[in-house]
Amino acid sequence: TEITEELFSQYLWTKGESDPDLIVRTSGEYRLSNFLTWQSAYSELMFLEKNWPDFSEKDLDDIIEEFNNRQRRFGK
Repeated sequence: TEITEELFSQYLWTKGESDPDLIVRTSGEYRLSNFLTWQSAYSELMFLEKNWPDFSEKDLDDIIEEFNNRQRRFGK
């Protein structure tokens, strides 16, 4: 059996789910700590100095606005 991306994806816990378009990391850390390593290959990343309990609706609005202004190239 040839191992393809599609075959590999079928063995992940997230099988059948879309890969994330955006990942937000709070706490000032600039790493994903192996979070969705395979699925996050083409995700946009945002890093905030705030801790999760301080994350506000305005922060979310700002992140979505920045995300909408990014030009996504999907590895191209």
